[in-house]
Amino acid sequence: MENEKLVVGLDIGTTKICAIIGRKNEYGKLEVLGMGKAVSEGVIRGIVTNIDKTVNAIQKAVNEASEMSNVDIGEVIVGIAGQHIRSSVHHGVIIRNTKDDEITVEDVRRMANDMENIIVPPGNKIIHVMPQDYTVDYEDGVKDPVGMSGARLEANFHIITAQSSAIYNISKCVKRANLQSKDLILEPLASSLSVLSDEDKEAGVCLVDIGGGTTDVAIFYDNIIRHTAVIPFGGNIITADIKEGCMVMQNQAELLKTKFGKAIAEEANPNEIVSIPGLRNRPPKEISVKNLASIIQARMEEIVEMVQSEIVASGIYKKLAGGIVLTGGGSLLNGVSPLFEYMTGLDTRIGYPNEHLGKSKVEDVKSPMYATTVGLVLAGFKALDDREETYREKEKALQTNGKPKINKIETHMSKDIFSNITKKLKNFITDDINDDTSSY
Repeated sequence: MENEKLVVGLDIGTTKICAIIGRKNEYGKLEVLGMGKAVSEGVIRGIVTNIDKTVNAIQKAVNEASEMSNVDIGEVIVGIAGQHIRSSVHHGVIIRNTKDDEITVEDVRRMANDMENIIVPPGNKIIHVMPQDYTVDYEDGVKDPVGMSGARLEANFHIITAQSSAIYNISKCVKRANLQSKDLILEPLASSLSVLSDEDKEAGVCLVDIGGGTTDVAIFYDNIIRHTAVIPFGGNIITADIKEGCMVMQNQAELLKTKFGKAIAEEANPNEIVSIPGLRNRPPKEISVKNLASIIQARMEEIVEMVQSEIVASGIYKKLAGGIVLTGGGSLLNGVSPLFEYMTGLDTRIGYPNEHLGKSKVEDVKSPMYATTVGLVLAGFKALDDREETYREKEKALQTNGKPKINKIETHMSKDIFSNITKKLKNFITDDINDDTSSY
């Protein structure tokens, strides 16, 4: 196992902190070697609010995964979410020196690097720059321009930003847990790697990850990410509604939601009653399942409406042949899928992270609750954009064919050396002419 590549995904969520360590087997499937989880008490809606509690939970989850896999964990790929996440589309243009040469990977990367320097709102930082369609010499709709000829290269870029303070607090927690953050990935993008197929992304699909504190949305079309959003409502707010509406304790409200909750009130039996223990010296409390479902449906309808508004804002509502894929712990609520289908008019199914999983020590990872963590591990093996993997293969092919790449630093050095030689030659000629004229 020493020579194998191992990847650890760390999901710092609102309800749980989960760590999964995995490797690729001989068939290219992900084999989970270990998993650890801990109750998250220092995170609210994806934002760290208590450093010490979060650090302790991270250490507990990582230690469990380490003991199960018998592997020392040092580096992790961390997920980030929260209502502070923003996405926007920016246009980039570069003019190449000649249209006779082919567009190279370096040209594409140079344009992407330029996007890293765009001005973002104060206190925010760019976490992902994802290209959409390219335009070569005013010919649009190009997916991959590498190898084409053209002088003017343009592209629309999907830019995702996060609050600098939120990134700093997550990094601080990871560092204080004696870990190193290898990469920071937006959680809905990670979830998409584990539950969506290439066919889904090409046909057009909306991934909805219903977590404890937030509901994450990622929309794909033509195998390219088109829109991302984070809605600041999740399973916890439904629990809070039940606690207030039924006048019960927090843990009782959570149990009522998971065991007896329904997202569609009409499906609940009006005669079904749940009896829960009362407070000290108080009689048991009786809760109507029909009333419970009404409370849940009211909040779920609000979440569905917000998701639909994001789909409409993406501009490809009528192109989503793949419909909606629900994942996350909230997707396990009874009746959620039919409610989404009824309100949005799109086919809806539950997404399980099974397609990319091989034989694993832990069966629990097949639950939608762990889709994000599995996706973070997959992100260590697979690029978020499939074109990036193609570019890496092309670069490797160039190197193996005996065509070494010239680094930009070396190019600048050669230019500097050439310019210095030219300057010295000019000075020598000038001095020589001055000496000759002075002798006359």
